Amino acid sequence: MKIGMMVDSYKPYVSGITNYVDINKRYFEMAGHDVFVFTFGDLDYKDGEKNVIRSRGVPLADSGFYLSMRYSTAAKKLLQSMDIVHVQHPFLSGRLALRYCRNIPIVYTNHTRYDLYAQAYLPIMPQEVSQGLLQAYMPSFCKAVDLVIAPSAGMEKVLRQLNVDGNIAVVPNGVDLKNFHSAVPLSRADFGYKEDDILLVYSGRIALEKNLPFLLKSFAGVAEALPKAQLLLLGSGVQLFEDEIRALVGELNLSQRIRLTGRIPYDQLPAYLAMCDIFVTASVTEVHPLSVIEAMGAGLPVMGIQSVGVGDTVQDEITGFLATQDLAAYTAKLMRLCLDPNLRAQMSDSARKASSAYAVERTTSILLQQYKNLVNGAKPRKGNWSARLRKLLESFTQ
Repeated sequence: MKIGMMVDSYKPYVSGITNYVDINKRYFEMAGHDVFVFTFGDLDYKDGEKNVIRSRGVPLADSGFYLSMRYSTAAKKLLQSMDIVHVQHPFLSGRLALRYCRNIPIVYTNHTRYDLYAQAYLPIMPQEVSQGLLQAYMPSFCKAVDLVIAPSAGMEKVLRQLNVDGNIAVVPNGVDLKNFHSAVPLSRADFGYKEDDILLVYSGRIALEKNLPFLLKSFAGVAEALPKAQLLLLGSGVQLFEDEIRALVGELNLSQRIRLTGRIPYDQLPAYLAMCDIFVTASVTEVHPLSVIEAMGAGLPVMGIQSVGVGDTVQDEITGFLATQDLAAYTAKLMRLCLDPNLRAQMSDSARKASSAYAVERTTSILLQQYKNLVNGAKPRKGNWSARLRKLLESFTQ
């Protein structure tokens, strides 16, 4: 098959969706399929992989995102030669998929809690307004594609609450776990840590929606009681928010206890995680948290908040702890995990075993079967007068 993966942003931007596209692309190619990534970005950027098709976009500050409402003529022509397209975002690339791929099956995976993102980034917008906008948009978009995928049962429930009807397939996002299961830990001494330090780690983007101030305040309570507790933050993000996080670390007088590494090469992540004792996250906006699964694959118990995504992945009191989004409750459970090395060891073994359910070999096999079912039963997508008029206008503007 010729598979088109449509994504609003791709490398060098780092995110869970970028990793999802990258790993699925590699495994589909290993299975003998031709995979093309269609995205926006800097046309001068040199990709380290084949078949990444970029159309020019307008950069959005230093976020790594590029905005555009169309693909180049060459990209559009290539896209229309695909057997199937898989969309990762419902707005920019999602609309382009519906616009360009009327005779090609379209799969859409909902990776993001857009309702919570709106609350994080548009706090002046009443929740009822953002929820209403999503309820107006998502049902019609999801009805227009051929298959909707939710990476977790919790995300399926969220989509149903947005009035998305019809069939939704729950297919976990896959992780290449081999390097995490066999990771050799980095030397703690190289970072100035002691062997008996209790090393907590977060990996992911340093971003507003990750609820990092909550995490830092919780760690402040732990650090006050446990002199050996340390926190390592792996990842980077928008410079403005990184600066805010560094400032908060200073305000909490934790500069000697919290280290921000910035972006690290992905192939080094397993070794970083293996060096640590506990994975911590306070995010409630996850849909299917790859960073949590990666940490479990490296044998780390997880401390998280009961929410869609994290709550679907972590088994409370088995592979980690889940708390409410209450600072005292979260900190109390984190403290218990720090104080009980035997419990950590037990949860470590359970976490590593549980991570195998998300092995990319399994998830890509499920996806490919879904693709084949759609391709074999493909029917032309019905158009309307506005779509036909838009197509006519496009022919004059290219």
